[in-house]
Amino acid sequence: MTWPSGDPNQPHGAPPPPPQGQGGYPPPPHQPPGGYPPPPPPGGGYPPPPPPLPYQGAPYGQPQGQPYPPPPKKSSKGLIIGLSILGLVVLIGIVVVVVAVFALKDTTVATDMKVGDCISDIPTDARVLTLPTIECAQPHGGEVYAVLNMPDGDYPGTAAIDEWQNRCPEELATYSPEAMLDDTVGVYVLYPTEETWEAGDRAVTCIATLDPKRSGTLK
Repeated sequence: MTWPSGDPNQPHGAPPPPPQGQGGYPPPPHQPPGGYPPPPPPGGGYPPPPPPLPYQGAPYGQPQGQPYPPPPKKSSKGLIIGLSILGLVVLIGIVVVVVAVFALKDTTVATDMKVGDCISDIPTDARVLTLPTIECAQPHGGEVYAVLNMPDGDYPGTAAIDEWQNRCPEELATYSPEAMLDDTVGVYVLYPTEETWEAGDRAVTCIATLDPKRSGTLK
């Protein structure tokens, strides 16, 4: 928005005209200090420019005409600390590997289970890769009593696998007739999935569950 010309304290209308008999408006007032300088006299040029500012052309961060200081001496303290940390990481890695080896020592891949193997606890996962094996003389919660190998070929589907699972109770009667009369003995079956079948798994593993745990075999 622009204001009309005239006194800003009188925003409405233009300034009053000058009295009759006087010629034109009065001359403009003198310029306040700090205004533009008067134009140069005729025949004279502009004054010379001021001297340049003391801007140095030395490299960034270094005074002009002075060499760079020598680089600071490298301390071996950081190297020692770095090696100490590296040694600690390696030591931790060795401990983890040792713990992992001992943890795997008492487990067996599910497809490697054999008749007569005992496990400390029955798995609760839907898919089982390893089983916690234990000596049958110690209290255990399961015992493998049969491993049925299905014939090779394409994956037969769940119906065919169910037929093989249904053989496990009969196998328990052959392995331990007394177990068939024991209410604390149940049946747990490991069978191939479509993925493990493609990897060569054909085993239907029949496991007797023991609740409470007991020592010794069912045979």
